[in-house]
Amino acid sequence: MIDPIIVQYVGFEAKDLVREYTFSVREPASQPRAYTLTIANEAFESHRARYQDAPDICLLRLRQELATGVNQAEATCFCVTDTELAAYHSGHKEKQPKSFAPKRIE
Repeated sequence: MIDPIIVQYVGFEAKDLVREYTFSVREPASQPRAYTLTIANEAFESHRARYQDAPDICLLRLRQELATGVNQAEATCFCVTDTELAAYHSGHKEKQPKSFAPKRIE
């Protein structure tokens, strides 16, 4: 049986140019490591990213980095690129809101 890697969202911090999202990663038989992922504030202002989606976007990027073995290196900070934001947006189309009004029968 393979021991799972546990990823926990810790929180975010708003900076002048970016928002930093912090995650704690626990791997079997090792100490937890903190990872920081950033998204440029301009991405939120230009509506290429939504605040409520940002932790999920960062989590997907972090899981991708962990899967490629980058976690073995010293790199613990990553930037989310415009390409990754576009890929997330195209893969997560917004659902149309449902109307709560009853249908009219004429």
